[in-house]
Amino acid sequence: MPKSTTQLLISAARNIHLGDCTFDRDILAPDCPTPWFVRMHRLHGGRQEGVDVITIDNGRMRLRLSPTRGMGILDAEMGPLRLGWGSPVKEVVHPALINQLHRGRTGWLEGFSEFLCRCGLEFVGPPCMDTEHLAVGEPPAGNITLHGRIANIPASEVELEVQTSAPYAITLRGVVHERAMYGPKLELTAELTIVPGEQTFTVSDTVRNRGGQAQEMCLLYHINQGRPILEDGARLVAPIAESAPRDEGYSDKDIKNPDRYGKPTPASPEQCHFMELDADKRGMVSVLLHNKRKNLGLGLSWPKKQLPHFALWKGLHDERDGYVTGLEPCTTYPMPRPTEREDGRVVQIKPGAAYKAGLEFELFDEKAAVTKAAARI
Repeated sequence: MPKSTTQLLISAARNIHLGDCTFDRDILAPDCPTPWFVRMHRLHGGRQEGVDVITIDNGRMRLRLSPTRGMGILDAEMGPLRLGWGSPVKEVVHPALINQLHRGRTGWLEGFSEFLCRCGLEFVGPPCMDTEHLAVGEPPAGNITLHGRIANIPASEVELEVQTSAPYAITLRGVVHERAMYGPKLELTAELTIVPGEQTFTVSDTVRNRGGQAQEMCLLYHINQGRPILEDGARLVAPIAESAPRDEGYSDKDIKNPDRYGKPTPASPEQCHFMELDADKRGMVSVLLHNKRKNLGLGLSWPKKQLPHFALWKGLHDERDGYVTGLEPCTTYPMPRPTEREDGRVVQIKPGAAYKAGLEFELFDEKAAVTKAAARI
């Protein structure tokens, strides 16, 4: 087991915030052959005033994450490839300025701009009414808002852990609390791990019930991609066992070929397809989103037992309105929670117990690698 060193960046418990700071190979892992750095800085101006952003450069790719926005990944770059999208929301909006009750309880969208945005933890999906009493002494959730709260809760604890010997893995770890009196007591420990010089990274999450009664939990990863991968002729390669449109009114072509993408179309409605994906012999599900020329791609893999369901969101709008697709591995479909509860897809966590979920990301910038990954899937 490689030895490691840990640097605390933010701590609510100890009232610590390091402010603008940089750590690199020379400081924490001088034997590493690949130069790298991790930098934290605070944004200023407009609705992003006071937002912390952490940049991780592993010598091959550069990735940005915001502990202020629930440890969401803002974007990543590797040569000509960028993970992320052109959201109409141009600033990294501070959660204090988000009112999730706005616009029919869809105020969550006023800060929606990340590449990876977690949805949950108490609920995901559309606004709805939920009148069920979930625990003794707790009132019903009532007016559920779009996609939950976790993306708009700042991390209370953030630390950087670096291995001082091969493979010199860099891990950024944050703890986010979604808790209330007579409400949820859920703790998310979110880890992002990347190895210097590699074009892969992993996200590993643990959701623990810190309360004294069983707690419902929903988790959906809203992974959002636009150009340069998304374009007319782009495709999602996935082991689709079943697929169903969320709404009525889709064309036969859209229903039969949900894995195909068209050009930006002004005023086009969004689409969402619910899917069941097959796992391989290891129990892993893998998908690949690639561009038309098949020389740029994003690969995702995850254990099916942890994230058994998948939603594919397509927002093929005018570029100015957000041309984007969402790849969404999830514990439950983004449907009203009463519906998901009735169908048995809402997770129950016992007091003190934890639920684990993880994702592996791989970036492709060569046609041969994209072709090989597509054939494997």
